[in-house]
Amino acid sequence: MDNRQAIGSWLSGPRAAAEDMGVEFGYPGQRLGLPQQGPGSAARFGRRLGGVAIDWIACQVIAYGLITGGNATATGNWTLLLFVALSILTVGTVGFTPGKRLLGLRVVAEDGGRLGFGRAVLRTLLLALVIPALVWDRDGRGLHDRMARAVQVRI
Repeated sequence: MDNRQAIGSWLSGPRAAAEDMGVEFGYPGQRLGLPQQGPGSAARFGRRLGGVAIDWIACQVIAYGLITGGNATATGNWTLLLFVALSILTVGTVGFTPGKRLLGLRVVAEDGGRLGFGRAVLRTLLLALVIPALVWDRDGRGLHDRMARAVQVRI
């Protein structure tokens, strides 16, 4: 075996090595019965991150301008509180936050129905901890989505 080939497989990770051996992983969302592309398909990381960023920035602007009166020290805590409240209320009722809606995303239950308030609370509290959102499965769902039995899909 050429040393460059061994280094290449190490750098590309275990998934690439398994694919080279013939393992078929399918596309993200296939195990959940979602289409590969278009409406209803699993949301990609970039859109999900963009939706969270839009929501976070909006909450930060509200906290800075309306609640703390420009006190930058207190803005961080208020931003997190507003973000949690926004996520629980909007995902629990309509299935998306303003940022997700702008980017064409919706949070649904694994069976395709509405997520519900209790699971929206669990999902949001885990999202606020940040770490569960950084651990993904092969469908691109964060641990917070898996625990709440939710999936983010394109509208």
